[in-house]
Amino acid sequence: MSSRKEREYRRHRAEILQNALDLFSKKGFHNVSMREVAEKSEFAVGTLYKFFPNKKGLYKTLILEKAEEFRSALTEAIETPGTEMEKIRRFVETLISLLMKNVNYVRLYLAETRGVAFNLTISLDADLKSLHQAILQKLAKVFKRGTKKRIFRKFDPYLLATALDSITSSFLLQHLESPDEHPFAADLIMDLFFNSIYANGREANE
Repeated sequence: MSSRKEREYRRHRAEILQNALDLFSKKGFHNVSMREVAEKSEFAVGTLYKFFPNKKGLYKTLILEKAEEFRSALTEAIETPGTEMEKIRRFVETLISLLMKNVNYVRLYLAETRGVAFNLTISLDADLKSLHQAILQKLAKVFKRGTKKRIFRKFDPYLLATALDSITSSFLLQHLESPDEHPFAADLIMDLFFNSIYANGREANE
């Protein structure tokens, strides 16, 4: 069991990360100082540096911890018992839910990650790619099982996983630009994607 001091440390750390996300997403990474994050978190600047070495370190932690949160939730969605279609639908629904609950994080990553320091970008790219690949490989295994059962037509399972992930991401970008014109819904994504790969012309929502 953790001590009260440890619990307080984790709580304060989480508050700092959330406040940093709010500021970065509103003003941009380069337009926010550690002093501003400290003030919003109601800490002295010196106290902030006890949690994070600098602004780049704070940003990297923010991005990677949120990405790990995504990976954990998506892994659970894929690995929860069910049919192949149930697993894939759960994946899509979970991904949509995560993205919509974390719009500020998504906007921050899209707007800022390529604009931070080069060495930090390279490090983030490698770490994020590893987390992303882990999910795609799990999803590919589901497609592979579905293909063996002749539920799906014969395509490379990894490419199917990548395609579904890419379609979902594309729908998100369109939704962020024009929410009313471009709904971000699991049924629509499932219909568009699966009606082209189902064997024997089956429907996506069967």
